[in-house]
Amino acid sequence: MDTRIGSLDVCRPANNDLGCPPNGVVSAIQGTVSPTVINSSEATLGRHLARRLVQIGVTDVFSVPGDFNLTLLDHLIAEPELNLIGCCNELNAGYAADGYARSRGVGACVVTFSVGGLSVVNAIAGAYSENLPLICIVGGPNSNDYGTNRILHHTIGLPDFTQELRCFQTVTCYQAVVNNLEDAHELIDTAISTALKESKPVYISIGCNLAAIPHPTFSREPVPFSLSPKLSNKLGLEAAVEAAAEFLNKAVKPVLVGGPKLRVAQACGSFVELADACGYAFAVMPSGKGLVPEHHPHFIGTYWGAVSTSFCAEIVESADAYLFAGPIFNDYSSVGYSLLLKKEKAIIVQPDRVVIANGPAFGCVLMKDFLMALSKRLKKNTTAYENYHRIFVPEGHPLKSAPEEPLRVNVMFEHIQKMLSSETAIIAETGDSWFNCQKLKLPKGCGYEFQMQYGSIGWSVGATLGYAQAVPEKRIIACIGDGSFQVTAQDVSTMLRCGQKSIIFLINNGGYTIEVEIHDGPYNVIKNWNYTGLVDAIHNGEGKCWTAKVRTEEELIQAIVTATGPKKDSLCFIEVIVHKDDTSKELLEWGSRVSAANSRPPNPQ
Repeated sequence: MDTRIGSLDVCRPANNDLGCPPNGVVSAIQGTVSPTVINSSEATLGRHLARRLVQIGVTDVFSVPGDFNLTLLDHLIAEPELNLIGCCNELNAGYAADGYARSRGVGACVVTFSVGGLSVVNAIAGAYSENLPLICIVGGPNSNDYGTNRILHHTIGLPDFTQELRCFQTVTCYQAVVNNLEDAHELIDTAISTALKESKPVYISIGCNLAAIPHPTFSREPVPFSLSPKLSNKLGLEAAVEAAAEFLNKAVKPVLVGGPKLRVAQACGSFVELADACGYAFAVMPSGKGLVPEHHPHFIGTYWGAVSTSFCAEIVESADAYLFAGPIFNDYSSVGYSLLLKKEKAIIVQPDRVVIANGPAFGCVLMKDFLMALSKRLKKNTTAYENYHRIFVPEGHPLKSAPEEPLRVNVMFEHIQKMLSSETAIIAETGDSWFNCQKLKLPKGCGYEFQMQYGSIGWSVGATLGYAQAVPEKRIIACIGDGSFQVTAQDVSTMLRCGQKSIIFLINNGGYTIEVEIHDGPYNVIKNWNYTGLVDAIHNGEGKCWTAKVRTEEELIQAIVTATGPKKDSLCFIEVIVHKDDTSKELLEWGSRVSAANSRPPNPQ
């Protein structure tokens, strides 16, 4: 059955208990599609693009104006269901579209040719690594300039306009260069539909002189896409399920582990169904946090090797069989390649492939189909969870602070834990916030996002902007280090313009702490800023903003009371001053292992 794409289904059940962000999930348009004829003067490329964005669920587009995209921006603004959000720079516009896509399922940004495109490409690469459908639109050169010997501004001084395109080819799944109206309709529609099918970014360059010109191909309201869903090979699926069931049913203490590709496979619900059916203990990889419900009775925490949640690694690594659904085993998620896992014990389930131990392997088998079918074939086995329950010792609390004692990071996160609810979402910046936020216990419906695969510092500022714009009913709590904030701080301004009410905890410890623990040097020390003063200057009396600088637990408690009480409708920026060496124990362990992996000598020739 075809899936008709029109508006985005937010991919959460009514009770919102699966915690599965809705990337790439689109719902059917109800009713019939009326072939509305458009006034010939309005049948333009710009209008068509705007309507397509609205159809797929994009109601906010993040942009930076430049002379090549100005006419296109006029047409996007003219679409009543589309809100154009001007960002301070292209990198943040891309990060905002990334954050937006994590909640809505698809995001979009618009920049200008070359200087804008090459600036946003880092954010697009991050979205590619995280399997996020993102429409990157660039206002391109005048169509008359293609194929000539002319040298244009915003270029590197050569008459070749393909430099930007070539940069995007490795970080997008489709590229469309629209420099004539005859095939514009086809190129735009192919690009957008490909982003949705592949759950990856696409690049669309539109000649600066084309957006406002009417053309017969745009004379009707765009018909909603009809994307044929991917299907499993039925025989392959049956064989994979048969082999996996035999493998797991003979195990004594099997476990399940969810990975980040549960999202792109749209298999979060299927994973939980499997866990319900089989009774296995289940964990998540760090980059899978937030994709499955942590209030589930058999959830045992985050599996991250030596820095796992307490007692989680012991259960996973001592299991005689483990099923990993959608994992990514890189140097970071494997803690410098130090996981104590054995291939012969593992079933690896990727979005369209299943590998059992050292073989066999089954292709063209969709993860969602496989997990659902497997749930009907597994015997109930609660041994691993019972073992976990026997050895589990509840975590303690940080040492009680003396009056006016300098604030410690573990005390701060104890108070952040109390702020979480179904009406909040956590954004964790690259750095020690990765480790501290992993230890937060997410209540039912609480969102959680971080960028582990690409790990670009500064990502969280733009992502907070985009995520908050996508789900205004949630209050975003962003945990950002001072070094990361210095990269992208400007778009706090855009949060204020949009009337957002996020709470930003700026952790001021004087440098790049995560890098200190991998390899220290004077380059990891940064110039200290007056961060609250900076945000006050950005505020400049326009919009609702409240700032506080805290140094003790007493001051933190008062700041949180204010942010969640009298200032609950304001953007709240809380600068937390902590000692430069105050880090999580997990970062200390992880940093030393990643350092060892980075410093391996060359193999003998």
